[in-house]
Amino acid sequence: MIEEVLRQLPTESTQQAVAYPSLFLLVALGSLVPVVPTGVLVSSVAVVTLHQTSPFALLIVFAVASGAAFLGDICLYWLGKRGVASSHGSKWLEAITSRAAPERLAQAQEKLDEHGTVVLVLSRLVPAGRIPVMLACLLGRMPLRQFARGDVPACLAWAATYQLIGILGGSLFHEPWEGVLAAVALTLLVSGTPALWRRLRACVAG
Repeated sequence: MIEEVLRQLPTESTQQAVAYPSLFLLVALGSLVPVVPTGVLVSSVAVVTLHQTSPFALLIVFAVASGAAFLGDICLYWLGKRGVASSHGSKWLEAITSRAAPERLAQAQEKLDEHGTVVLVLSRLVPAGRIPVMLACLLGRMPLRQFARGDVPACLAWAATYQLIGILGGSLFHEPWEGVLAAVALTLLVSGTPALWRRLRACVAG
């Protein structure tokens, strides 16, 4: 889909003018609400960029993706802090809480107490790990500035990881669409393996 849209654009400069803002908006939106598979998106754009533009453009994709992820996280955290400070809560705090399983929240609070904001980096790389850690930070009354300092390396590591997945998938095939499919498959594999492992452990333990 992304490849077809980019192919229809007349020039490389026009492609970049449309693709980069779109990537930024979608990743930022995906950080706020779980409606956009942001990892798959970054990997797919990295594949198309690898095949159709200069290698320098990959740095722009990295900057756009990490910047958008950071902005989305900061906005969500700020909205969550307003709910924590309010005696009546807020719909954003309720939304964050509803997306964090109690056992994952307990683990996140324990890890946060032990390792501090370093946990934010791992939370961005572990599927379904970002929201429990963010909620633990909110409930622990972590200042926005402290959260932001920990979230910067987290977003950089996240963008680098999924972009590398896209570059790997794109380098295996000559056609961009084949690389996109490979990148999507790799992304889903990376995202789904930890959840599958937890379910297998739960079944064995049960």
